[in-house]
Amino acid sequence: MLTFFSEDSRRRQARSELHDGAIVAPFECSERIDLVLSALRKAAFEVRAPSDYGLAPVLAVHDADYIAFLENCWQAWQAAGHEGEAIPNIWPARTLRSDKIPRSVSGQLGYYALAAETSITEGTFAAAMASKDTALGAVDYTLATGEPSFGLCRPPGHHAAYDQFGGYCFFNNAAIAAQRAVSAGKRRVAVLDVDFHHGNGTQHIFYHRNDVLFLSLHGDPEVTFPYYSGYADEIGEGSGEGYTVNYPLPPGTSVATWMATLEQALERIHQAECELIVISLGVDIFEGDPISAFTFQHADFTALGKRLADAGLPCVFLMEGGYAVEEIGVNVVNVLQGFEQGRG
Repeated sequence: MLTFFSEDSRRRQARSELHDGAIVAPFECSERIDLVLSALRKAAFEVRAPSDYGLAPVLAVHDADYIAFLENCWQAWQAAGHEGEAIPNIWPARTLRSDKIPRSVSGQLGYYALAAETSITEGTFAAAMASKDTALGAVDYTLATGEPSFGLCRPPGHHAAYDQFGGYCFFNNAAIAAQRAVSAGKRRVAVLDVDFHHGNGTQHIFYHRNDVLFLSLHGDPEVTFPYYSGYADEIGEGSGEGYTVNYPLPPGTSVATWMATLEQALERIHQAECELIVISLGVDIFEGDPISAFTFQHADFTALGKRLADAGLPCVFLMEGGYAVEEIGVNVVNVLQGFEQGRG
């Protein structure tokens, strides 16, 4: 399976994450990519650099003012005299106004941020640009050939909404890829999110549309980040009603239950007559992941890949989460090799 990856994704080198009340080194780090690349090369996958697609595909799914904020935030933060990394500390919460965007970069951070764990640093915007190029390279290859592809995206994307970043995500790579496929003539595209955390950003972008079917298997938001999105009664609105499907699952969910839920999702994809699947591939469903609570073993990722191949549709895999760093490469490659084995 052809893999796309941009070295510029390393340009984000964040040092700060707020976790359990402490500032720690971020779980989302470039070491994750090194380990996946090593496993891919060991398995003889071809890795190709993507083209530079510019901002137009980003503007197709994200707000222009939000993109401008991301592009200028680090410089504005430094110009304001702040010493650390740009981390939000106030939001337009329920008792405050949400219809005004402050001129202060500190206020803008809160307006555009989902949560406080994700800092903006030098190189963040460049890395986000590289990550969406990786996704576009992969989807363009699959659209042209019908063959599967893998985009080793960093930063990940599925928590990035129309005008909001967080959960380590800035541009929504899966949404950008799905929009690319729709613009290329696909009547309906499925985005299947298998990350442990709900893809709130992807859901937000497509919530009122019926040309993209969004499905997510994830930890129950009553006890799992992002908490305020991913409940089963979120099904889309307007013409998008019925084209958002959430499968919240409790901590400790068995692989058998998870795979049975996947069968429901794949059946919905076929009912909707989707012509391509963009898979938000989070391997944080692994039992050893430090910020997740599902029970996959290494071999279960191979079985997941085989089952996705059985769906019989062109597939684009895009990297999302996975933070058991020593295991991440094995689990990613097992999914991709399982898919290839399933295709025969």
